[in-house]
Amino acid sequence: MNSDIQKYGFKEGLPQEFEIVKLAELFQDFSKDLTSPHRTEFYQIIWFQKGTRTHMVDFNPISIKHNTLLFLDKNSVQCFDDKAAMDGIVLLFTDSFFCKSEADTKFLRSSFLFNDLHSISTIEARELTPIFANFFRLMEIELKNPLDHYQSDILRNYLQNFLLLAERERKNQNSTTVYKGADLECVIRFRDLLDQQFQEQKSVSKYAVQMNITQKRLNLATLKVMDVTPKQMIDSRVLLEAKRLLVHTSDSVKQVGFKLGFEEPTNFVKYFRKHHKVTPTEFRNGFLG
Repeated sequence: MNSDIQKYGFKEGLPQEFEIVKLAELFQDFSKDLTSPHRTEFYQIIWFQKGTRTHMVDFNPISIKHNTLLFLDKNSVQCFDDKAAMDGIVLLFTDSFFCKSEADTKFLRSSFLFNDLHSISTIEARELTPIFANFFRLMEIELKNPLDHYQSDILRNYLQNFLLLAERERKNQNSTTVYKGADLECVIRFRDLLDQQFQEQKSVSKYAVQMNITQKRLNLATLKVMDVTPKQMIDSRVLLEAKRLLVHTSDSVKQVGFKLGFEEPTNFVKYFRKHHKVTPTEFRNGFLG
């Protein structure tokens, strides 16, 4: 077991930080890496075109049906099923590729496909299969063209329209409705700051100061969108990373606590037990068997 969770950056040497690869080929070349817990610095759209399988994302077993698309935000810890044949397509892209303007950034960060604050986004292609396939075909054709100053804009426009269609279909298939607006934008901004700073910063008031809003405003937004308080969101993020490190690395409990900003191991143990009713060691042993 590694001393840290394996993290992969985007493939170097490509003209764009955008790539489409066959899942079978990816699995053939990197099966050991894919079936081990890992995270990436880029977004992924995985179209499982045939068969059923279970895909693990941050301790959540995602049941993948035939002809299903899975949308993964960057830095999610995932693990492919090692017992199922791989047949499908994977689309990979980075913030640097997509976010050329403030509007691009806002679009991507407000998309429920990568920012579903309640669950991991999946949709069944169903009758949209030929439309989705055509978008992939158009993007693959464009990638084969000689690089010029039009290519990135063309690819980004294809991808944005694909995401809009996918998000509409996700809304049709999912009974949970979250309305976009100021509250959602507030929560996503808070979550982005939290992802960057949770190891060092666990104070709701200091996050509110960075966002130039009051604690009351932040509290109202998270309660409306998530039905939890900002403090509960902070605790959930810290505990998620704690579980990742305990299960997927060989770090000692003391080292895990230190990485999460706890100077005293006993404070980390008390914190973890308060929320999970077991010690970090008991959680690790129970999960690993």
